[in-house]
Amino acid sequence: MRAPSSDARAAATSRLAALATPPGALGRLGDLAIWLSATQGHVPPRPLDRVRLVIFAGDHGVARHGVSAYPPEITAAMVRTFVAGRAGVSALAAAHEVSVRVLDLGVDDDLDGVPAEVQAHKIRRGSGAIHLEDALTHDEARRAIAAGRRVAQEEIAAGADLLLSGDMGIGNTTPSAALVAAALGLPASEVVGRGTGVDDAGLALKLAVVDAALRRAGDRTDDALETLVALGSADLAAATGFLLGAAEAGVPVLLDGLISVACALTAERMAPGAAAWFA
Repeated sequence: MRAPSSDARAAATSRLAALATPPGALGRLGDLAIWLSATQGHVPPRPLDRVRLVIFAGDHGVARHGVSAYPPEITAAMVRTFVAGRAGVSALAAAHEVSVRVLDLGVDDDLDGVPAEVQAHKIRRGSGAIHLEDALTHDEARRAIAAGRRVAQEEIAAGADLLLSGDMGIGNTTPSAALVAAALGLPASEVVGRGTGVDDAGLALKLAVVDAALRRAGDRTDDALETLVALGSADLAAATGFLLGAAEAGVPVLLDGLISVACALTAERMAPGAAAWFA
């Protein structure tokens, strides 16, 4: 895995330090500018003119077990909203001239009337409930990773200079928390949160589900692919492949929240050094 330019990183750090601002005055923006310079090999970083967001959608078996404040049917409804350009992300993307592509990898719905390209990479309808069964078969996991990698390659070939990884799937913070726990060797109690805003009873149930999933998977979590099979989903596996494809091509990716971070950790496990291309 090729690394971002250390020379550009050093030059960008020096340039930032020489500006007439107190150290750290730009906050996270300064760190991002240095990272972007390193990924581009150019100081100052070039303007980002072709930013592309890909939303990976899928349903999760655990959503039928009380881990989310919303019913699974919302996933399909939101995919239709994305396609129609009526979601909050649609407005933000339009304001910043970011193209949006939504893909159904595992929505538990036929999505009648939705453009065929949305379902071109569909792997299955829904994933297994990870505390009771594997999320995917090995073949499904491999095909989902390959699909995500192809999508990254397509977007890069179309001129993308920054990729964004988005997600849609009721219950998806539960398998994502399990992936983070597996990647970092942490107990469920340190990675599980309220997600969509579940109450105390829902949080306790979610914690129990992730804990049971990790115990069921056992030492299979020592392997990244096995972890996706046991604890992931089609959309999470595809997002992991998307991140791998971007890193392999040397194109930076901006992550957004727990789901993309879980996939980034998994991508790093599969290809050490990949995470240097993510922020």
